[in-house]
Amino acid sequence: MKPILRVIYRGIAAATVVAVLSMVAVQYARIVHRNVVLAHALWTVQNDIGRLQAERDRRDATIGRLEDPQGAIPEIHDRLHLTFPNESIIYLKGKLPQSSAQ
Repeated sequence: MKPILRVIYRGIAAATVVAVLSMVAVQYARIVHRNVVLAHALWTVQNDIGRLQAERDRRDATIGRLEDPQGAIPEIHDRLHLTFPNESIIYLKGKLPQSSAQ
């Protein structure tokens, strides 16, 4: 009877250890998955921030150029198709030929 009880107790102990290790493994897997998802989201947000900062810098440069009258005049002339005296506008149509680099 004692050897049978010893086998039963060892079986129960082994089953308990396996159950606890399984629960720990499942929780660990969930944490790893969440960390991967959050890392991807962080990477996406950092790319968006970089893109928006570059766009802001371009806008700030354009605003700075247009605030200066000497910078705004060429922009106004380009948009309204105006010219200074003794200047002319040349319109080009079609595609530029691509050079064949060998």
